[in-house]
Amino acid sequence: MVGGIGYTGVELLRLLVQHPRVRLRMVTSRSEAGRPLDDLFPNLRGMTELIFTAPDSEALAACDLVFFATPNGTAMKMAPQLLAGGARIIDLAADFRLRDPAVWQHWYGEPHTCPEVLAGAVYGLPELNREAIREARVVANPGCYPTAVQLGFLPLIEQGLVDHSRLIADCKSGVSGAGRKANVAALLCEAGENFKAYAVPGHRHLPEIRQGLSEVAQQPVGLTFVPHLTPMIRGIHATLYAERQDGTHDVQALYEARFRDEPFVDIMPAGSHPETRSVRGANHCRIALHRPQEGGTLVVLSVIDNLVKGAAGQALQNMNLMFGFEETLGLTQAALLP
Repeated sequence: MVGGIGYTGVELLRLLVQHPRVRLRMVTSRSEAGRPLDDLFPNLRGMTELIFTAPDSEALAACDLVFFATPNGTAMKMAPQLLAGGARIIDLAADFRLRDPAVWQHWYGEPHTCPEVLAGAVYGLPELNREAIREARVVANPGCYPTAVQLGFLPLIEQGLVDHSRLIADCKSGVSGAGRKANVAALLCEAGENFKAYAVPGHRHLPEIRQGLSEVAQQPVGLTFVPHLTPMIRGIHATLYAERQDGTHDVQALYEARFRDEPFVDIMPAGSHPETRSVRGANHCRIALHRPQEGGTLVVLSVIDNLVKGAAGQALQNMNLMFGFEETLGLTQAALLP
């Protein structure tokens, strides 16, 4: 595992040390090299005796799988050497999510260094790309907002039931989504007792969501995506709006049928209001459907834990698929209440 010192990293470590088919060989961090993992993350005390080490490409390439829980732009610089050494890769950052290198450079501010690897990477949304993930050498783990939004819209777009040129995603995230780096906006006195929108002109997850939904629709989609910061640690609540084009379908039945065999998508009874606390620490996406005043607007409510189904849990789900394990292995924990 490369880069294990952020919130996504410690969540992935929490899941990996409990997985019955995983042997964690090394966790790298230049800034924390020589420090025991459980010194930085006391929740891992008694679970691992590993010590952070500096990155060593040769040692990493000898592993079956390398996770990148690093800032954007790190995995793409190391991927070619690791792949040449026989390792497979799951990147929890954005390096391999956007298929067009020019689009990647526009949103992330630097050229993509290995477009040849990007071309062969598989987007790791199991509910959409399960079979391709099984054979992948490189999996691009989806972002947290894109996971909640795409799962929420997916059946409507697949069946062509809504006007895909006028989709709206109004999303709220806990502060852990901003990462563990020093950031004034994430301080308790700034984020506590406060609620605000941010990145309204354009968030980096916007092209990822558009790309995924456009591929399903087989034509470009129009999406307004507005993220908000909420005074909680974990969780994403996506309120999604779409205008119906076909009013004859039973949308509740459609969603239930589409996700019936998906172990981590829960379609709730009609009229439900899923809560972020119902997925805290769990790898589930809970979805509920509404049609206010029996009008032409469909409202989809989608909740996930941004650190689990939105990051580390989905990465473990992808790992299970890549190595032929039971897809739910290591991911059946119930959510944490209160």
